[in-house]
Amino acid sequence: MAKKKLSILGSTGSIGVSTLDVVRQFPDQFEVVGLAAGNNVSLLKEQILEFQPSAVSLLHEDLAARLKGLLKGQENCPEILFGPSGYETIARLPSAQMVVSAMVGAAGLLPTLAAIEAGKDIALANKETLVVAGELVMEAAGKHAVEILPVDSEHSAIFQSLQGNQQENIRRILLTASGGPFFTKTEGELTAVTPEAALCHPNWSMGRKITIDSATLMNKGLEVIEAHWLFGVPVDMIAVHIHPESIIHSMVEYIDGSVIAQLGIPDMKIPIAYALAFPHRLPVKGPALDLFHLGKLSFFPPDMDKFPCLRLAYEACRSGSTLPCVLNAANEVAVQAFLDCRIGFTGIPRIIETIMSAHTPPPRATLESLLTADRWARQESEVLVQKLSEP
Repeated sequence: MAKKKLSILGSTGSIGVSTLDVVRQFPDQFEVVGLAAGNNVSLLKEQILEFQPSAVSLLHEDLAARLKGLLKGQENCPEILFGPSGYETIARLPSAQMVVSAMVGAAGLLPTLAAIEAGKDIALANKETLVVAGELVMEAAGKHAVEILPVDSEHSAIFQSLQGNQQENIRRILLTASGGPFFTKTEGELTAVTPEAALCHPNWSMGRKITIDSATLMNKGLEVIEAHWLFGVPVDMIAVHIHPESIIHSMVEYIDGSVIAQLGIPDMKIPIAYALAFPHRLPVKGPALDLFHLGKLSFFPPDMDKFPCLRLAYEACRSGSTLPCVLNAANEVAVQAFLDCRIGFTGIPRIIETIMSAHTPPPRATLESLLTADRWARQESEVLVQKLSEP
């Protein structure tokens, strides 16, 4: 059987690294033809030497020049690109059959759309692509007969739980969340949370931005919006369940009362491998799930007063148009400001809600209106961050 050829957008991030771990385990199944990274030149160099892609891309021209210098004298050097056009070139590589969309944030939208328009199947880890432009992305996927296979553990679990069942038989999607590191803290205690504390996730090893989103429950809010588009269900049919053990990755409840769940250890290589090999399963290396050792599985309702980001995501999804895009952009700015110690933890939802309240969405979003709303929300959020950070 011929190897499946992959382009990976975000190869030096946590999902990209885990994807390459899967490729490393199954060299007879997959071949890497394109890699796109941000600014981690040294790690990208190592990936190039190991996987021998035909083309790579970085964020800026100076980073590309630095990489060329590091690879000087090496045989079979790839084409080295940079910037948005470089990312889109990696997404459109003629030899690639599947594109792993693992860039962080809204920056993943245009390369993912480029891959879809080029007829590539998508292994989607970049949830912001559907949060920002879900309707446009799903329309494009249908037009170009492209499969979008979820990589997020929760959406992979839903996808697996839907296999062999009919859409009209769904009663609810039950989206699980670990609750993050602050689930048991009081609202007062949240005001004193530091970036260092927020970056200590109890179960998962993730990038900095998604780890903060997990702590605010915004990550779950973004996943609600993503599930709405991926699975074509109304947002009010998606219920979040706090599940601290992170063993049940999500569930689907059917009209006959049956609930089908997918369980597994918290390891992103499992959903990544499922997306890459679908409809087949691969014998991924790792510890087995030991339910006897685990002993219990617990569930709690989310507190949307204490964690308003989740409430804001539901509101944005119900409103639609450009509001989810504005939510996402404001969140990206606010999270970075928190990581830079410019605002407090509770300032994140405050900024998002203020920016959402100031936005008037058009009746229907276009790509142009989404990009305009994204720029506006980032500019306005930065102004608000500056006001909040003033002594």
